[in-house]
Amino acid sequence: MNRLDSHRDMNDIPMAANSRPKVLLLIPHLDDGGAERVTVLLARSLSAEKYELHLCLITQAQASKELPSWVHIHALDARRVRGGVFRLLCLVRQLKPELILSGMFHLNFLVLLLRPFFPSKIRVMVRQNGTVSSALAFGGLPRYTRLLYQLLYHRADRVICQTQAMADDIARELRVEQNRLAVLPNPVDVEEIRSSIGLNPTPQTVSRSNAGPHLLALGRLSPEKGFDLLLLAFASVRKEFPDTSLLIAGVGPEGVRLKTLCRALGPDSAVCFAEPIDRPWTLFPAATLFVLPSRHEGMPNVLLEAAAGGLPIVALPASGGIVDLLRDQPGVWLAPEVSAEALAASLRTALRTLRPSERFAHPFVEAFRIDRAIGAYEKLIDRMLEGNTDA
Repeated sequence: MNRLDSHRDMNDIPMAANSRPKVLLLIPHLDDGGAERVTVLLARSLSAEKYELHLCLITQAQASKELPSWVHIHALDARRVRGGVFRLLCLVRQLKPELILSGMFHLNFLVLLLRPFFPSKIRVMVRQNGTVSSALAFGGLPRYTRLLYQLLYHRADRVICQTQAMADDIARELRVEQNRLAVLPNPVDVEEIRSSIGLNPTPQTVSRSNAGPHLLALGRLSPEKGFDLLLLAFASVRKEFPDTSLLIAGVGPEGVRLKTLCRALGPDSAVCFAEPIDRPWTLFPAATLFVLPSRHEGMPNVLLEAAAGGLPIVALPASGGIVDLLRDQPGVWLAPEVSAEALAASLRTALRTLRPSERFAHPFVEAFRIDRAIGAYEKLIDRMLEGNTDA
């Protein structure tokens, strides 16, 4: 049913295994999405001295990312998340973790649906990836999704949100009690990003001789990510900046439609669609600016990683949390509304203003550094393990 890597070396852990509470991280799979990267960072960074760490992959047969030897991997190899229901239930009953942390909303539904069948002392936390009201209003989700949110999220000991705006939205939309909501920052490995691209955390100019400007966008090719808005805006921007190019790194259900739209809009040779990569910041040195064209978001890691890499940022106001984070920040052009026209206007303003290859410090990303974010997660986990679920 599940596979546990045979090479685990628990001698790396200074405390005896049976003295540490078991923490089980759940994710459908490990690809290059933001939720998956957060889960990987949690698995790598949560204290192995304090916790016995387990990672369960519902729809994978083995881990696709390198993880520390002390993280126990359980790969259930289900065809779909809901197809892993019995395997997950058996794993939880066998493992008896003290705490479960689930990392994506459809998996959250499954975990909370199964919670009455878990051992009673297990604490359950779920991490919400996006703004609930926007996701429900935008469409594309089954009609019963709102009902599942309303019925099941009350079963969580904590619902983890990335911003206060997300927490307020959940309290308002789902009537989840405030004491069940926690606002924790996404962990971002700021130092790795900056050191891997040779960037110091100060404004600077990166030398590059090839033509441009070059726009960079990253994310799943799905309607809520707004890449159709970006293509429409890009076609408009090229009228003033004809040498502009665009790189979109991502895959998803909208891929064919977006490529068709790109061909219809004009010179598709100026647009490159690429596969997502594990270390997207390796694309940063060649980029003039980063674009976030999403219709709705929570707090996307690609935005924070771009900020850590010093890229100028042009963004749509995809959530209250994003607006609060980016408003009036140097090196950021935040559009006034979610539309192709507003995005094009912000892109033109940014390109008129920027010096060649200009970079920015973006001090707001400091709150998301790994040490601060992981410390916040551990503080919450410890409160849950102590049984202090009301604080």
